[in-house]
Amino acid sequence: MRAGNSAILFVTRLWATIAAIMANVMLSFLGCRSVPKAPELPSTRSAEKGDIAVTIVYDNNPGTEGLTPAWGFACIIQLPQETILFDTGGDGRILLGNMRRLNIDPKEIDAIVLSHVHGDHTGGLPSVLRIRPGVAVYIPTGFPAALKKEIRSLGAQLTEAEESEIICRSVRTTGTLGKGAIEEQGLCIKCRDGWVLITGCAHPGVADMAAEAKRITNGPIHLVMGGFHMGGQSKSNIEAVIDRFEELNVQEVGPCHCSGRAARELFKRRFGARCTLPGVGSTFRFDSEE
Repeated sequence: MRAGNSAILFVTRLWATIAAIMANVMLSFLGCRSVPKAPELPSTRSAEKGDIAVTIVYDNNPGTEGLTPAWGFACIIQLPQETILFDTGGDGRILLGNMRRLNIDPKEIDAIVLSHVHGDHTGGLPSVLRIRPGVAVYIPTGFPAALKKEIRSLGAQLTEAEESEIICRSVRTTGTLGKGAIEEQGLCIKCRDGWVLITGCAHPGVADMAAEAKRITNGPIHLVMGGFHMGGQSKSNIEAVIDRFEELNVQEVGPCHCSGRAARELFKRRFGARCTLPGVGSTFRFDSEE
């Protein structure tokens, strides 16, 4: 094994150990232990060819029985012709174990999109690349040069997406937001009812990311889901974000990962049935345009 590969694997294992120690503390702080089994957004029809499925395969919120919750985030987007992995969680063993239990084959992944550089979103990448070498990996700006070199050394075809990058016909990134701070990108998916925005942690601000997604897609935002990064924020700050979502005419929300208990409760109170509180294993289904 090359020294570079050994180094990145060592860092990954170190992160997994730290994440395991911190998980219980963070889960307790954010109130995730009190969240019941996550419901799914209702499908407009049963699963069949042509539907789009977004399945959370890594999250600290409990969900489907038999899956392992852990601090971090990852989801699989299954389209009629492509399969995309958005983020990779913090531990490759947990990520691949959850995927296996959900009957999702990592060999079928066509592209990987990383939201930002933090280890609870990138830690599972080496494990996936060992199974799916040569896959395209899209990152925002701000990744250290040494880390980009290591990702390439693991066989990935790396693209640094400063501007909005088209992944396939129905999927594009937001481009890099939060320049000069924690740089991050979201993923936009076109469905029959509008666009779905997936956020990893929304460090640049989830409302700002939703506004940018609406601008670049020039279409309505049907759903915003993922980490909203609002744990510990005041009620007034959270309500201001909800107000902005309503101004942007966001139809549905699915806050998870780092969103925080208070934000999840307030979004649920305001959006009602249009808010799902997802956890690991939750699946969102949408009709494609076809």
